[in-house]
Amino acid sequence: MELHHLRYFVAVVEEGNFGRAAKRCFVAQPTLSQQIKTLEGELGAELVTRSRLGTVPTPFGEVLLPYARRILAEADRAEAAVAD
Repeated sequence: MELHHLRYFVAVVEEGNFGRAAKRCFVAQPTLSQQIKTLEGELGAELVTRSRLGTVPTPFGEVLLPYARRILAEADRAEAAVAD
């Protein structure tokens, strides 16, 4: 699992749409989709479900989401601390 996988996952959940998440992350939508599939493969669980109403986290995605947010926040703090 890599930080960019977690960033993409959080963006997909927050945006509720792969296209908007891809724009937010400055990557192509197919790239974002592939990275989410890679993360799902590593974890052995489907993390998001696409529907006509948007993209929503699965129960496994709901479990991962708060951890992903905390990990990303800590990584941002570490980067800022080193920069200071």
